[in-house]
Amino acid sequence: MTWTDVGALSDIPLRGARTVKTASGCVAIFRTGEEELFATSAICAHKRGPLAEGMVHGRKVTCPLHSWTYSLETGEAQGADKGSIATYPVKYEEGRVLLKLGALAEQAAA
Repeated sequence: MTWTDVGALSDIPLRGARTVKTASGCVAIFRTGEEELFATSAICAHKRGPLAEGMVHGRKVTCPLHSWTYSLETGEAQGADKGSIATYPVKYEEGRVLLKLGALAEQAAA
């Protein structure tokens, strides 16, 4: 699987996110206050809320619709909530965000 350039790191604010459209679906790319990047499904498992519009805190995101919180590392819902979202390999090099789209395609086919 190869890494695909999906945009500039500067396009994602600290403690924020952006949605990236791919042939296999949409991915939310999150940037934490510690300058870490995470990539997950763009849609909440609970009520299909837009996770990129949620609040990023630490290594978690809270959905803007019904306040479900997910680990950005594992995709697992936190607290009493049950469920999970997909996570994908992401990194940055020389100011660019790179996503491993093959992992997304494999999950979409499963």
